[in-house]
Amino acid sequence: MVEWTGAALGAVYVWLAIRESPWCWPFGIANVSLFLVVFAHARLYGAAALQVLYVALSVYGWYEWLHGGQAHGRLEVSRTPPRWALSLLAAGAMGTVALGLALKLHTNEALPWSDGAATAFSLVAQLMATRKWLENWLVWIAVDAIYVAMNLSQSLYAAAALYAVFLVMAGFGFRAWRAKARARAEEAPAA
Repeated sequence: MVEWTGAALGAVYVWLAIRESPWCWPFGIANVSLFLVVFAHARLYGAAALQVLYVALSVYGWYEWLHGGQAHGRLEVSRTPPRWALSLLAAGAMGTVALGLALKLHTNEALPWSDGAATAFSLVAQLMATRKWLENWLVWIAVDAIYVAMNLSQSLYAAAALYAVFLVMAGFGFRAWRAKARARAEEAPAA
């Protein structure tokens, strides 16, 4: 029951995020709190630890979406700055190696390398989402594909279904945010 409730809350979170509603963040906090329990029970410790970090990033994202824009107003969708994109890619790769090794050597983790990669790049995607960087959706597509496979391998069918829905929703999210960013750019006065 916890897994299904978490899945439903997670779907609401993503749906609200696609719509750029700051209310996505409280639903996200509830979602990740429930999945912390689910993943710990399934011995997916990287995924479980990730949920704790998501809570902190969700609080930050909630604030940023409301006050992180110009003149402390609402944050608008933008492209990931190239310097940040390279730094985040490097951080995700280093995080994958560090987490995969730690999980393999120090736990009875069921899937240390895929869990390490999904964990590291989930943090990258979530950080990008807190800043409303368009490309967060592309990172989520890759991460969600990994999570679908991981959860199926551990017989976590509700979680696998949730991440399959997230994968599709991330595609819709990318298209919706890209369209909004283009429309805003067309409306902006010429400099």
